[in-house]
This record gives sequence, structure tokens and C-alpha cells, in this order.
Amino acid sequence: MNTTVAAIRRYPVKGLSGQDLPAVDLTAGQAIPLDRRYGLLHGPAALDTESDGWRLPSDFFTLDRTEKLAALDTLFDEDTQSLIIRRGGRQVSRGRLDQPMGRTLLEQFFAAYLAGIVPGMPRLVDAKGGSFGDTEEPSLLLLNRASLRDVEERIAKQPIDPRRMRANLLLDGLAPWAERAWIGRELTVGGATLRVIEAVECRPANNVNPDSGVADLALGPIMERGYGHAHIALRARVIADGRVALGDPVDLTGA
Repeated sequence: MNTTVAAIRRYPVKGLSGQDLPAVDLTAGQAIPLDRRYGLLHGPAALDTESDGWRLPSDFFTLDRTEKLAALDTLFDEDTQSLIIRRGGRQVSRGRLDQPMGRTLLEQFFAAYLAGIVPGMPRLVDAKGGSFGDTEEPSLLLLNRASLRDVEERIAKQPIDPRRMRANLLLDGLAPWAERAWIGRELTVGGATLRVIEAVECRPANNVNPDSGVADLALGPIMERGYGHAHIALRARVIADGRVALGDPVDLTGA
């Protein structure tokens, strides 16, 4: 069975819900366009207006520590740079991320919604063409659907929504855990070339149900007990430009 791209997803605002794409143009040295382009700073980090560019993940509100963010359904309009926030099917806030007034409206919503979690006013910031990913060098997360199914069936004993993993590319057609042999190797994905850098362990964010906003799993510990590791995804970097679309083939170069 051939390996193909089953889903393409980006997260315009770090920690908030993702956006499915039919295709994307990848650029060497960059993340998926607009992936983690914006972030919501908290505490002392929100008061630091001098720092620019990439910041530590701990500076942001994320699902690792703020599960209730998953209860928000967000829509990003690329044409207007607008973020629309819904809760329970009802729009609760909207603002343009590229305009001070729009960011202020959204910050006021988050201040009320997250009141009591971290003192101070949240602040939305722009990576300005970069990405607030978990590493300073831009990357993509790849998830093998078969490996996740193996966790479902053998360890968790319940369905696990792939959205929990917050990956950029969901791959289908691989044997479970076959992707672990890809580390250090190059892949052609559609028209682009990626180099797989490392395996990525489960994080507390992966325990959060993307529909309910409740942390109802403990993936890291159950994987450690069942497999002796908690690696659920791969981190890869784009090394050659190209377009990637749903259904595109994924192959090891030189295989």
C-alpha cells in the first residue's frame, strides 16, 4: 500500500484550533504558511515588548496548561487576517490580527475567558513571517495514522482523534511505527522534499479532547508502559520547495 497525505493542517494561532487545507506550497526552511504565525503571550512575557521573533513555548497560552482553549472553535480568514472565535456554535469574538484594534478586541475576550489562570493581560503577537513552533528552526509535524490506531487498539482501548496530536501532515498507508526508521532521512512529499529530524514525544496538550476541552487521556504514561517510549510524531524540515496536496504520495528518497 502506498503512503499518501491524508490531511494537511495548520494552526494560525498557537494553542487554538487548526485549519484543514486541500493543498499548500512549502518553502525550504519555513513552516507551513501561517502555521503558528500568531501566539497569545501570558504573564511577564506579555509585558515584554522589546523581544522580537521566536519565543519559548512556555511564554504562550497553550493546551499544555490551558485545556479550556480547546473548547473554542476558531476560524482564520487569510484574506482579512481575521480570527473568528465561536463557543458552543455561537460567535463570541472577532478581530483582525494585523490591526491593533482587532488584537485588542481579541485580547479582551481572552482576558475574560482565561481569567484567574495567569495574572495580567494576554497579548497577541505576530511571528512576522516566522512561526512560534516548539523549536526555533521552523518545522512540520508528521503523524502516521496507523501508529495512532495501534495506540488506540493496544494501549488506550478507545478512539483517539488525530487532531489531538496537532500535526501538520497526517500520513496514511504506512505500517504502524514504520516512520521511526525515517529519522535522519529525506522524504519526497508531493512536490516538496523534507528531512526528518527527530521523533516527538506526547505532550500534555495531546491529552486534551479537541471537542470537549477536557484532558481525558494520559497518553505519555500509557505509551511508556505499553511501548517503552512516548514518541507519537516526527519533526521534519522542508529542504526543497514544492506543492503538497491531499492524496499526494510520500516516499523515502533513495529507497
